[in-house]
Amino acid sequence: MTRFTSLAIASPNVLATAAFTLAGALSILTASWTASVIERRSAEGVGAALATAGHNWADVATDGLRVILSGTAPTEAARFRALSVAGTIVDADRLTDAMDVTLAAALKAPDFTIEILRNGDGISLIGLVPEAEDRDAIVTDLGELAGAGAVTDMLETADHPVPDGWDEAVKFGISTLAKLPRAKVSISATRVSVTAISDSASEKARLESELARKAPRGLKLALDISAPRPVITPYTLRFLIDDAGARFDACSADNERARDRILSAATEAGATGKIACTIGLGVPTPAWTEAVTMGISALRDLGAGSITYSDADISLIAAETVSADAFDRVVGELESNLPEVFSLHAVLTPKPAAEADTGGAKEFSAVLSPEGRLEMRGRLGDERSRDAVESFANARFGSGDVHAATRLDPDVPAGWPLRVLTALEALGELDSGSVTVRPEIIRLSGVTGSTSASDTVARILSGKLGETQQYDLEIRYDEALDPLLGLPTAEECVTEINAMLAARKINFEPGSAQFAPDAAKTLDQIAERMKDCADFPMEIGGHTDSQGREEMNLELSQDRAQAVVAALQSRRVLTGNLTAVGFGETVPIGDNGTEAGRETNRRIEFRLIGAAADTAVAGAGEGTAEEGAVTVAVQTPDDKTVRPKPRPEQ
Repeated sequence: MTRFTSLAIASPNVLATAAFTLAGALSILTASWTASVIERRSAEGVGAALATAGHNWADVATDGLRVILSGTAPTEAARFRALSVAGTIVDADRLTDAMDVTLAAALKAPDFTIEILRNGDGISLIGLVPEAEDRDAIVTDLGELAGAGAVTDMLETADHPVPDGWDEAVKFGISTLAKLPRAKVSISATRVSVTAISDSASEKARLESELARKAPRGLKLALDISAPRPVITPYTLRFLIDDAGARFDACSADNERARDRILSAATEAGATGKIACTIGLGVPTPAWTEAVTMGISALRDLGAGSITYSDADISLIAAETVSADAFDRVVGELESNLPEVFSLHAVLTPKPAAEADTGGAKEFSAVLSPEGRLEMRGRLGDERSRDAVESFANARFGSGDVHAATRLDPDVPAGWPLRVLTALEALGELDSGSVTVRPEIIRLSGVTGSTSASDTVARILSGKLGETQQYDLEIRYDEALDPLLGLPTAEECVTEINAMLAARKINFEPGSAQFAPDAAKTLDQIAERMKDCADFPMEIGGHTDSQGREEMNLELSQDRAQAVVAALQSRRVLTGNLTAVGFGETVPIGDNGTEAGRETNRRIEFRLIGAAADTAVAGAGEGTAEEGAVTVAVQTPDDKTVRPKPRPEQ
């Protein structure tokens, strides 16, 4: 009885415990399910928001109510933005930042440069140099160049390693400045740029060639050396038409446009070939070009004779073959239309008549040998005149090289000593030649190594004897006597080599980099020219037609260009400045649809690069070169070579 009572009493307690246990289990299950839902929704919401904002690099994980962001942010700002985006979805207190940030790249070394300006007041330099650089040595070297001038030092330093090539570039830049009293030199580890003014065109050519040769290998050299235009006095032009054709003895113009107009008028009058005309200062009037073109056209209408301009004075001498009617008509029209400032003196040469016997021709002659010996013969007026002529000749040609065999004749024309002295001065402009002075004309002929000698001679004769003086010039330019030809420019080298290739191609065996038998002669010619041009950086470009696969053509063109470099090297040419580049079929100059076009496209071309190309561009404004004569690779500001776009097919 008692036992059943105890069991009955215990049963409610058991039931209560079981109920509490069941309720607790149900609570735990409910909480777990609820937390799982919250975790999943939080992760999904934050992940979607980050993806929408472009933070695909971020990973999302949850741990209960905590939302953990991980991954590697590209920048610290990107990490912060990812946290901000996640904070718009869940409370910031629930976010755990486990993100990394990409390590910042090592600081780029600064661009070390020096700019040096030299003028009459001294030298100033500004720029940034490595801290390890001995800047005091630089200032000391420049101080020696400045002389009495001051050296203004505005250099800054940075603690970074000295770049490769820096010391060589600085040394070359300072040595360059020593040759240029008025210049700006910009120096970096890979490039030296020079802007300067030279005293003359010949000095400009000499400096360009010398600096290009002395530049350290691998250093890009940009030259912009200008030569002042000469002052021409008197401002002289002489054009003539005779049995030898139409030509200039002297030509002057004040600018390129005026020169082109004058040369166009000369061409219409019958002048042929390459015509030179000096651009210089001193033009007497803005109407110079108009007056010159009118005079050349008038002489063309006459058919024979000469027209000489000395400042604003004009002398027109018609040949004896011109009729009086034509002379009157042409001269009248010219006089009526010339600008007012010009004065015209016109003469119709009379028909030749028998000379009276006056005891021999009144004549003085002088011959200058290639060795520099001067022999003088003929007539002079008196002892005083003979002494003056011999003294001038000794001073001009050297007393040990003058032989005089003149005779005295008191009946020589008035002004004879001046004509003789002027003729000797003109003869002195030639390397060799002769001059004859007669009452009616001065004839001078000879050989020279200066392209401007004819202009100079005509200017001497017209300036000292007047524009009405008749003279006949036959001056031949000889390249072998030109001192500047020993210093070929970069563009001249490339022009001549490409001309050789145009005349005779370098042929290869089909589909091979093996030379065809007829290639040897062309390679020999190029090698001979390259011995004077090895200092200029050049690109040897190989080109193919479009037959075959593009990759194979590219490889074949590279092999052929490299074969040319090797062939030149075997011919004892220094090839350190030559770069072989294969272009394949990408730069056609002919129609690949025809055999003739494909043959044209299979070629080797030389092209200036680096400093040589910069020099060519800088001098491009000095005159008009023949189209296609020089091909230059363009340099971008960061000195990366830009390949030319394919030229349109011709």
